[in-house]
This record gives sequence, structure tokens and C-alpha cells, in this order.
Amino acid sequence: MNFKQSLLLVAFMLCFVTKSFSQHRNYRITNGFSIFGGMTQLDITTDNFTTSKEWGFLGGMWATVDIPHRWYNVSFGMQLSESKIGISAREIQTVAEENYVNYKLFAAQIALLGHIKLGTPDVTIDLGPMFQYNSDLEMKNKDYESYYVNNYINLQASQIGSISNFNLNGVAGITAGYKYVKLRAQYIYGATNILKRLNSKDLNTEGGKSTFKGNQTMLVLGLNVSF
Repeated sequence: MNFKQSLLLVAFMLCFVTKSFSQHRNYRITNGFSIFGGMTQLDITTDNFTTSKEWGFLGGMWATVDIPHRWYNVSFGMQLSESKIGISAREIQTVAEENYVNYKLFAAQIALLGHIKLGTPDVTIDLGPMFQYNSDLEMKNKDYESYYVNNYINLQASQIGSISNFNLNGVAGITAGYKYVKLRAQYIYGATNILKRLNSKDLNTEGGKSTFKGNQTMLVLGLNVSF
């Protein structure tokens, strides 16, 4: 999936919020710009599949509003990620075994976050909503296409990639550092059913749950640099 157009749009928007100052009741409100990069660990909480968490990577840009006389700051941004997840499957339909078929997930995430100051603007608790557009699950190795997904009798690994592409998430995290360089950890939880689209497919669900339901979880660890 190509996010080049989305990335250029966000970069264009952020050009208008680079380092400006305004006065309100003798307080200085500082608008700024930051870039963020880090690692992701993706999982899907579901009773349909047995999954394993895998590491991926992420990068993004944020527009920030520093409000000195308030107990919070605000930021708006977009981050692009390539995450990975393993789903348990077996090679032979009638033989019980566990191999993890690896999938990739590309996602563009747009979020509006409030940053609660913990006594200092250099340490904050970060909370807010996030809108996500993501690709289907893409198999990393086509040799596993004919594998059978565990928990089902006839369902094959190649048949479960068409997940929901639009999802709403909630974000909770912490940011800590000094002035322009800070470490950031985020926990992203999917409020919507990321497997919902599979319910519209004509899939053989014999042996397992007939309804697909799952919520994405993503752990993000990275470095944020402000300008």
C-alpha cells in the first residue's frame, strides 16, 4: 500500500505550524513540530486465531501546542507503520502441529492527543483518539498459503487476509525526556472489530467460531525529536 500522498499532505499541513508565538494574558503559547520513530509490536486479541507478537517499525510527524499556563499540552499528527503478526497454522489438514505464518500490516494512523503534565512539561501522560487506515494482512512467505489455520478444519492461511481497512483506536502512553529529545511509549487499542470484514466472506468455519471478532493491540516504543 502506498502512503506517499498522505505523507505529503501531512507534511504540507505541518509546515504551517513550525515555531510560532502568540500572547494571551501574558502567557506565551508555543507551536512546534516534531518527528517520531520507533518499533511496534502488533497483536490481535481474538478467540478465532492463536497469534504471536512480532516487531515492526514506525515513523511519524507531529504538530505540537505547548500551553505553559495549563496542565496539559495538545498535539496532532500522523504516523506510518509496517507491523508484523504471526498466526498459528498447520501444513497438513489432519495432523496437529503449530507453525506461525507471518503477515505484514501497513497502517497510516492520525491522532489527536492530550498530554497531561506530571509536574513538568518534560514528562506527560498521553491520551486520545486515533483513526487508522490499514492494508489487508499480507503474507510474508507465499509458501504458507495452503497451510490450514489452527482452530479450524478447512480454513486456509491465504483466506484470512481481508481484514477491515478502517479502524478507530484509543491511545494511552507516556513521554519523558528533556526539552527537544524525549522517549515515548504508546499502547494502542482497537475500539472496532478489525476482523469484521471476514464475516462478509464465504469462508468455511467448520470446527471453529463462525463469527470473526478481534481487537488490534499495538505497543509502540520510540524517540521523539522536537524543533
